[in-house]
Amino acid sequence: MKNGKQPDPNTIHPIAGYDKEIYVKPTIKNPNIVVGDFTYIADYEFESHVTHLYEWNGDKLIIGKFCQIAAGVEFVMNGANHQMNAVSTFPFYTLEGWNMNSPAPSDLPLKGDTIIGNDVWIGQNAVILPGVHIGDGAIIGANSVVGSDVVPYSIVVGNPAKELRKRFDDELIDLMLRFRWWDKSIEEIDRLIPILTSSDLEKVREELKARL
Repeated sequence: MKNGKQPDPNTIHPIAGYDKEIYVKPTIKNPNIVVGDFTYIADYEFESHVTHLYEWNGDKLIIGKFCQIAAGVEFVMNGANHQMNAVSTFPFYTLEGWNMNSPAPSDLPLKGDTIIGNDVWIGQNAVILPGVHIGDGAIIGANSVVGSDVVPYSIVVGNPAKELRKRFDDELIDLMLRFRWWDKSIEEIDRLIPILTSSDLEKVREELKARL
């Protein structure tokens, strides 16, 4: 391991002397936020980037391992949604003094859990809307607003975010999804770095085939 140190997913500050990048998992206090090992954000803390996450909605934000989350990213949860099947969207029931009970869950546009895969790169100031599923290896462009699911190893940009292209051909994507490097031991991942960071994709393809 580099400088005799082993990567530790339970450390908060993985860059010595720099506190504006943290591993997210060891900082989480909200039980409805689940984050995998080595996912980091370019900020001092994470939970303020998750908005409208209310216990009574029962939704969760689930983020995989080795994700890279840039500054200014926001995960908007289901609590931001208002009733849309009535003539007014005003949430009387949430505000003091108004004589309205909470709508039935079926009357609210609840979209379920927000799920981010592994090794996902989310660019600066991107907004992830409720219930979105982002596949492994995807890249979300800066300032994108993601309101629909993103397939693995694709690049999406814009508002609303749309697929720009796939990162690799279908065969290599399938190999990566079956290989699941993020689930291997720290020691094995360390040995895989020359493959994971190689720009010779044909060499990578052959290495993956030999290891599967």
